Amino acid sequence: MRHLAPPDTVVAPLGSAATSMLGSNAANGPSARSGVALSLESPSSRYPFPPYANGWFRALYSHELPGGEVKPLHRLGREWVAFRGGDGQPRIFDAHCPHLGAHLGVGGTVEGDAIRCPFHGWLWNGDGRCVEVPYAKRIPAKAQIRSWRVVERNGVVFVHHDATHRAPSYEVPEFPECSGEGWTPLEIRHWTVNSRWLDMNENAVDQAHFRFVHGTPTIPEATVEVEGHVFRVRNAVKMNTPRGVIEGELTTTDYGPALQTVHISGAVDTFMLNTATPIDAETTDVSFAYAVRLAPGQQGRGVGAARIRDLEHQFEQDRAIWENKAYWERPMLCDGDGNFGAYRRWMKQFFSEPSA
Repeated sequence: MRHLAPPDTVVAPLGSAATSMLGSNAANGPSARSGVALSLESPSSRYPFPPYANGWFRALYSHELPGGEVKPLHRLGREWVAFRGGDGQPRIFDAHCPHLGAHLGVGGTVEGDAIRCPFHGWLWNGDGRCVEVPYAKRIPAKAQIRSWRVVERNGVVFVHHDATHRAPSYEVPEFPECSGEGWTPLEIRHWTVNSRWLDMNENAVDQAHFRFVHGTPTIPEATVEVEGHVFRVRNAVKMNTPRGVIEGELTTTDYGPALQTVHISGAVDTFMLNTATPIDAETTDVSFAYAVRLAPGQQGRGVGAARIRDLEHQFEQDRAIWENKAYWERPMLCDGDGNFGAYRRWMKQFFSEPSA
């Protein structure tokens, strides 16, 4: 594991004339003539990196997919159908039937571990292969619908995306705080944000914003740890409370490009399970799920409600910035800024060119 201390000298614009941290040749920064980075996909985008990273993404929460039901989803610029078969396993397919294009999530029905098309009754098994055409003597040999790799952990159904169709390079960990033992049940919140998570998530290394956006008494001291797909930031923080200023720690840990946990110690020990799934190239479905450690004898919801309200308020403060900021590929940083370079180098591993 590499431990990276905050920079202690004035930092020149990130990147160089030859190469940038994200591999784009677009001139981009406060002095760039164009002003805003150009996407690899669209000249109208404000980002110099592709909209869909490689890794595990929340498709939906487990409770949103009861057994025997189908659910239409729009994620990562795609239309999907999610369903839970008789074996209890969640499945996600491309939404449109290869036959004549009906959306399986609109009127499709679950039969055992398979899903039947509402248009002509073609039956697709749990692997996405057609196993029945009610009115045909032969099933077309190529009758197959794409089945996406899925894992269910921590009360979330995750789907794996890779632009070049590679197998996952890391697994989704299990978090004991989600089990309910010693913690309140997860309080789930959703936001639709006009921004990309890997830009929003630079807040993890932006210690100065705590003071100027959220009003903390001081700018926290932070250390960064990087190990493969895991990026962790430990912040020593001072927090305003009704009892005055107290000291605590805020630890943010990213597991790939779309799953994050936050542990906050201090007056109330708080756990956050944060997930962010692109809806399309410019819009993200962000969800934070909050839990608070129970003291002996405590039980039920309502514990730590004030802390959760404060965290929701902080999100709205951040959102106003995220939805209106430019993304500078080579920002002008100073010696008091956080370790943006380490974060951007880490996130670069989650992008690849799509296959032909």
